[in-house]
Amino acid sequence: MVGVIHPASPSPIPHGRTARRLEWAHLPPPLRRLVERRCGSSVVTAHSQGGGYTPGFASVLECEDGTRHFVKAASTKAQRTFALSYREEARKLALLPEDVPAPRLLWTHDNDDWVVLGIEHVEAAAPQRPWRAQDLDRCLGLMSTLAETLTPPPAELELDTFAAELADWPSLWDHVRAARPDLAHADEAADLAARSAEVTAGRTVVHTDVRDDNLLLATDGRTLVCDWNWPVVGAAWLDSLFLLLGPRGDGLDVEAVLASHPLTADVPAEHVDVVLALLAGFFLKSAADPVPPTSPYLRAHERHEGEVCWAWLAERRGWS
Repeated sequence: MVGVIHPASPSPIPHGRTARRLEWAHLPPPLRRLVERRCGSSVVTAHSQGGGYTPGFASVLECEDGTRHFVKAASTKAQRTFALSYREEARKLALLPEDVPAPRLLWTHDNDDWVVLGIEHVEAAAPQRPWRAQDLDRCLGLMSTLAETLTPPPAELELDTFAAELADWPSLWDHVRAARPDLAHADEAADLAARSAEVTAGRTVVHTDVRDDNLLLATDGRTLVCDWNWPVVGAAWLDSLFLLLGPRGDGLDVEAVLASHPLTADVPAEHVDVVLALLAGFFLKSAADPVPPTSPYLRAHERHEGEVCWAWLAERRGWS
């Protein structure tokens, strides 16, 4: 079991209410009719999903026949970046092995200036925030299952390596050091991040975006991970480390988890520090970028994550 040891770093994020999304009424009538045909019944109510930081449509649709459906949609004209992301997510979901613990892709529509995904609806809730030990234990089990089922990676996914996909991240420390001359040990952190390619290599599909709003604690006992937009190939322990950022900020003893979790127990401490330095540089740099009008909480989220990564890294390295 996971205990509480660190004082919490209160998050400024209204978890579960961070997204500013398209609503059902915003979709063009022809597209609404198409979705209803694919669902097999008229939509009675639509519950927009408040988690995440993208503006695309993402709602649970309750239909007249009593069925429920999870549908995502984005316009290739008005929301091109997010439509391309949904298109890539659909490609990857369709190619995931059936035993991967993720909601299944049921149908897609990629025409008429819209990308639409019909995804298995799962009766579930996200882990509570602040994180609770029992939820973390359940999600750590999911990380083990993911690593087991996605090693080696299915060739048809055609994924880049972690190092190739994030090749520019180490250089983000140049921006951080210029913007934060007060940040002690920044040079050492940049040196650590520069070694990320050598410690992140592996033969496992890494989700890369494992956090509470992408995790589903299903009422039928399953634990699933959704939003497969950015998977890469890398070390099997990476997703477990990413998962621990939220619990670390919420005060849980994640060092005990690293020492006991099967995927991280044998990882050299220096390798963990390298990845924390890489993440800290990304989050601290991104937090200083302009706030996108479609995602008002994104920069606050990145700032908090950067502070959590930095505090954790500093503690592990003995930096004051």
